[in-house]
Amino acid sequence: MCGIVGYIGPRNAAEIILDGLRRLEYRGYDSAGIAVIENGGIEVRRDVGKLSNLAHRLAEAPVMGQVGVGHTRWATHGKPSERNAHPHFDAERKLVVVQNGIVENYRRLRQELLAQGHRFASETDTEVIVHLVEAYLDEGHDLEGAVRLALGRIEGAHAIVVLSSREPDRLIVARLGNAGGVTVGLGEGENFVASDIPAILDHTQRVIHLDSREMAVITYDAVHFLD
Repeated sequence: MCGIVGYIGPRNAAEIILDGLRRLEYRGYDSAGIAVIENGGIEVRRDVGKLSNLAHRLAEAPVMGQVGVGHTRWATHGKPSERNAHPHFDAERKLVVVQNGIVENYRRLRQELLAQGHRFASETDTEVIVHLVEAYLDEGHDLEGAVRLALGRIEGAHAIVVLSSREPDRLIVARLGNAGGVTVGLGEGENFVASDIPAILDHTQRVIHLDSREMAVITYDAVHFLD
């Protein structure tokens, strides 16, 4: 099952996330990626194969920022490739999503979004989540509201993390059904999210597990839980 690690705090997010993903390698994967907010934008690095390939990519083109999310993927929709690896982003790279699970109604949603003018860069079901959130943001909703509305449209079991440079001081995470766990780690002036505890255990032992159909808005110094 795929791995997820997210961080918001004063430290270099990329280092913490990459280390956390290494601790989730036992779950298996065929590609990996990371997204970090840097200088007001979102920098994305992705690669196929082992995490060492992603680490090499990051060494060649480092990213420095205090908010980010990473993912290791088992291919379900679309072959293992860089463009199918998570995180997935919108056209302007102001929004990224990582997901564990399958969007069961993605074909219908994809056709609806294509008709609205959205353009897809991957073969994955996950990318429809990005464009749904983007559509609701364009209607004037804040990030939390846009994510909530998007989650109401997708079918299946999911663990999801959303990051946006429009609201760079937060991560939004959600769990729908049983697509693996979502764990929020509580720190001092920093907080974490992971799909399994070992990814963040070196940083905190204070953790909260999301229930199905529960969201969390994670900032530097607080976590707000919502149904």
